[in-house]
Amino acid sequence: MTNQFIVDFLQGNLIYYISIVGLSFLLSIAGIPSIIFTAIKYRLFDNADGYRKAHRIHISRLGGVAIFCSFTITILLFATTVNYQQANFLITSCIILFGLGLKDDLYGVNPSTKFLLQLIVAIILVVLGGFKLTSLYGVFYTWEVNSVWGSLFSITVIIFVNNAFNLIDGIDGLAGTLGVIATLSFGIFFAIANALPYAFIAFAMFGAIAGFLTFNYSPAKIFMGDTGALIIGLVCVVLAIKFIELNKVGSLPKPYFYSAPSIAVAVLLVPVFDSLRIFFIRILHKKSPFKGDRNHVHHRLQRLGFNSNQIVMILGFFNVAMIFLAVVLQDVGNFTLITLLISICIVMNVVITFAIGKKINKNYKLIDVIFKDTFNPSTD
Repeated sequence: MTNQFIVDFLQGNLIYYISIVGLSFLLSIAGIPSIIFTAIKYRLFDNADGYRKAHRIHISRLGGVAIFCSFTITILLFATTVNYQQANFLITSCIILFGLGLKDDLYGVNPSTKFLLQLIVAIILVVLGGFKLTSLYGVFYTWEVNSVWGSLFSITVIIFVNNAFNLIDGIDGLAGTLGVIATLSFGIFFAIANALPYAFIAFAMFGAIAGFLTFNYSPAKIFMGDTGALIIGLVCVVLAIKFIELNKVGSLPKPYFYSAPSIAVAVLLVPVFDSLRIFFIRILHKKSPFKGDRNHVHHRLQRLGFNSNQIVMILGFFNVAMIFLAVVLQDVGNFTLITLLISICIVMNVVITFAIGKKINKNYKLIDVIFKDTFNPSTD
């Protein structure tokens, strides 16, 4: 990236991007007070008595309505400035998930119905929208993949990341902060690559989440609910897929970013690794991977005495550090870099588990992390 490119970027598209973020932010922050008022009037609250709930008062779960509306309105208003037909499939998918999330936040949705609609959304994006991976970039020493396997893998990735953001939404401000980091990172990456449509989508979602977060940090006045988490997860995974494909080796004379899959993994690392760890442990113990518990990373940090804001700062800083590390080491190759990122997460998980064990029992040993807490995890 040359100095002249930076100058051109600052003089040209920066105002455009600021306008997108500003509009989306203002729409989000302006809409939430009305949502809170409506929730109070009609008693549309989250149930504070649930097993996995950390709050003690009734709070609305409809913050995702503001995120969806501000994001969608911004996309539609600025759509004429970019010639990007694929955005129609993304908006259609967001509308479907908006309906699903809203129904779930208000009345609940059967898990099979929820999965079916997520599958439909993934198929729309992959088959009709073309949001699919065509290469694994040497991860597991695999490069090109055929259309069928690439589509199936992409559908799986979309559904998984979609649910990962939903699962990480367990304390005030966490899912929103991770969403802000992800969308801002992808927005900057696409802006550097001069990929205007994708930067446009990323910054629109960034502004929407940022406006919501002003009401969501502890003590939260509103939650994003499934409506917000599902839409944030969907937009993030779509941006990740397009970021990887944009920097595919051979698609350009010189990719803007090397090891693009590794960088995309780093951007989504916290919710992705937490979900993989949770699913592995649940399956290991022959439990449903979708059955909720209090074994997520934020629950475990709470056991160490950290409050909500401290946990958000810790995981947010960790996420940013991993993105920086991936960008700096992008020349080492995907397999090595992803292995390094996952290894760091495993070490962090071991440290947290050991600290929890030591807090409960002074005789707790490092080997107990494997034989006590991995093969016999606490889910209280």
